[in-house]
Amino acid sequence: MSRLTIYRDDYSDATIVSNQFIDEYMENANDAQIKVYLYLLRMMHANLPTSISDIADKFNHTEKDVVRALSYWEKKNLVRIEYDENGEILALHMQSGASSTPAAPVSQKEAYPKVPQQPKAVKKAPAPEVQQAKSKPSYSLDEVASFQQEEEASQIIFIAEQYLGRVLTVPDIKTIIFLYKELHFSTDLIDYLIEYCVGKGHREMRYIEKVAINWSEEKITTVQQAKQQSYKYNKIVYTVMNALGRTSAPTAKEADFVNRWEKEYGFTHDMILAACEKAALAVDKNRMEYTDGILKSWLKQNVHNLAEAEAASKAFSQKKQTTPAKTSSFHDFKQRKYDYDALEKELLSN
Repeated sequence: MSRLTIYRDDYSDATIVSNQFIDEYMENANDAQIKVYLYLLRMMHANLPTSISDIADKFNHTEKDVVRALSYWEKKNLVRIEYDENGEILALHMQSGASSTPAAPVSQKEAYPKVPQQPKAVKKAPAPEVQQAKSKPSYSLDEVASFQQEEEASQIIFIAEQYLGRVLTVPDIKTIIFLYKELHFSTDLIDYLIEYCVGKGHREMRYIEKVAINWSEEKITTVQQAKQQSYKYNKIVYTVMNALGRTSAPTAKEADFVNRWEKEYGFTHDMILAACEKAALAVDKNRMEYTDGILKSWLKQNVHNLAEAEAASKAFSQKKQTTPAKTSSFHDFKQRKYDYDALEKELLSN
């Protein structure tokens, strides 16, 4: 995106953050929104230009996160976004919370000249991603108390507390209200959302809210859709499927196998793929379970790298030659029939 000129519209020349922002606006804003707003103040008072990509890089956010934050502050009348004829963000106007007339641009450097004032007709409707972005309303304590009296509220709160391992705070409950009333997530979907985030090692409500917003923008409304989305971009799952000769989309149980090898067993991708190669060479069916058996065997033998795996394989070969009747550690597991088509149907029917 192009460089942005930040305008000061009826805004104090002080470089401090106003008490009004701290008292009225900061409480309900998330970390990304606060960081973006404070950074805009900093750049404005330093007469420095910036861009959406610069801000995203600064705070390790996506450009979509930055645009969403700008849209949030525009709704609060602290920032006014100016668009060009193509719907791209052209400039930002910093405001005091009330509508005002654009003043001279802050950036005066020759490398980033003034952007001439455009007729009102130039301002276009926000790009689709801004229109779809949702922000959490400022719920009052009365609204929180009222929500807690609703029939499904106690169930949702209980589920969240069990997963998070703590009693929910008022801000936590406000996030739950947002998921339930604004994003229209069902109890089951909220249940899976929190389970999914905690399973990835994230118990922060901010993270849970961010994932929920992304799911909402992806039009995910059911647990089934959320599960499919969860596995969709897991590269190692697809790499494993290819290594085992599978070309169809992975089922939930197949993805669970791979996640277990990586997270529970603690194997690297190289080790997992090495086990897959052995399974593909050894059997035509039940390769997923065969791979699981190999990795379990390595886990019991404290095999942690490819060199140790090769040594274990040689040791097994020698042992097999001396005691043919003895089954190897690679085969010391119970094989079951694994109906991939049935699993796919099971996922789709959930």
